[in-house]
Amino acid sequence: MDPKIAKADEDLQKLISKKRLKSIEDRRVSSEIFDKQTLETLYKLANQNYLAILNGAISTGKEANVLKGLKDDKIADSYVAVKIYRIATSDFKKMQYYIEGDPRFKIKLNNKRQLITAWTSKEFRNLTRAYDAKISVPEPIIAMNNVLLLEFIGDEIGNPAQTVRNQNPLDPDDFLDKLLIELNKFINKANLVHGDLSTFNILNKDEYPVIIDVSQSVVKDHPIANDLLVRDLNTIHNEFKKLGASITLDEIKNKLNLDLDLNKDIYLN
Repeated sequence: MDPKIAKADEDLQKLISKKRLKSIEDRRVSSEIFDKQTLETLYKLANQNYLAILNGAISTGKEANVLKGLKDDKIADSYVAVKIYRIATSDFKKMQYYIEGDPRFKIKLNNKRQLITAWTSKEFRNLTRAYDAKISVPEPIIAMNNVLLLEFIGDEIGNPAQTVRNQNPLDPDDFLDKLLIELNKFINKANLVHGDLSTFNILNKDEYPVIIDVSQSVVKDHPIANDLLVRDLNTIHNEFKKLGASITLDEIKNKLNLDLDLNKDIYLN
């Protein structure tokens, strides 16, 4: 074995033996997402006092897993959400599609690790932009390599808020009205378009929407921004209509102060 590789493996084992990250409940998930770089990143975050414990999965997906963590193992309610982008199974073509044309990122799109790091940074920057605009999103904490730490959305004993898909609002019209207030700020104040908005990417926190999963979100002057916006609003209209909301597409457009044809055909990859 190459001495450098052997030394790196030995150093990693020392990091693991420190047990700064003490509790991982789902071993199957952990074996899939905790490659060497991810472990090194997590231990670096732990050593910088951003994270003390990992404590089970909040959500799992093809591209990323979100885990619940504690930033201080002596404070019971110091929860954080830890989003880990999976290098082995991520959709790199999708990432290239959304990053290409974004003036904020100049990277080699054929370099997978560089692309994952940029994608993680993109979500952090989009969250920061939205949070600074007083939009209902999780507060971003830090992004490092393929790991993003953000505010835990849930109750004081660690139960995460559910998506609208899993926890329908009691009053769909009222909930959608609140969502449109947040979207108005998202589009017209933060100058962002979500790009993948659906009831899977909106949390129901005490009957108020929290917008999540903004890695693919683009700035308003991105070449595909208008088409993404039309798709987002049609998706929201259709999904909330199924939940019982009565609002029309024209009413949505008016509430968001948009001059768009929401009925046009769009062609996205």
